[in-house]
Amino acid sequence: MAKQVKLTAQRREATGRSAIRKLKARGIVPAIVYGGKDKPQPLQVSRRDISLMLSHASGENILVELEIAGSKGTRTALLQEVQHSPVGGDVLHVDFHAISMDEKITADVPLEPLGLATGVKNFGGLLEQNLRSLAIECLPRDLPDKITVDVSALNIGDSIHVRDIQLPTGVAAKTQPDLTAFSVVAPVVEEEPVAAVEEVAAGPEVIKEKKEEGEAAAAAPAGAAKAAAAPAAKEKEAKK
Repeated sequence: MAKQVKLTAQRREATGRSAIRKLKARGIVPAIVYGGKDKPQPLQVSRRDISLMLSHASGENILVELEIAGSKGTRTALLQEVQHSPVGGDVLHVDFHAISMDEKITADVPLEPLGLATGVKNFGGLLEQNLRSLAIECLPRDLPDKITVDVSALNIGDSIHVRDIQLPTGVAAKTQPDLTAFSVVAPVVEEEPVAAVEEVAAGPEVIKEKKEEGEAAAAAPAGAAKAAAAPAAKEKEAKK
């Protein structure tokens, strides 16, 4: 199940690019929490704290217990989005989605195959994963880090659909049940390009025919010249 972590945050009064740059220079990351009955609230968190939390996360879905300075109690939130710098990968901004532990939430959870399929091991088949994640619904405390699916029994031509996946207690799939999650297909056998070989083999014959045609064309003017010269020779002989 998703681990719930504590994170200290402060209210953020500064807005605008100039203010954000000053925060980043101090090692502070701008954030916001929204959802629930309260209005969206700008926050700021330590870059060190948020980076440490992300480095210890065991999955994509992280439940966070926000301790906001100056506020009574804490706010439970789901880490919704983390923006990273394209250069260096530093955290630029964090979005939190406030939730209630007593209300169900929807989330996308990674799907991972478990085991080596029989069709792959014994017959050289290929395992295809058609779904990388699964949309689910559950209470926050039942939110899994990931969902593993045992594919070891799959032979060539076999498939596992969403409806076949065994989900943890309290978790329901929101993805269409008829969609294929995993399947094993036969290996692809490449055929020799016979037509291409025949075409290459026929090449010299075509060249030869063209050559013969060229020789015939060259010989034709010579023959015509001889035929034209014959009457002139006879006329000359008669005059003698």
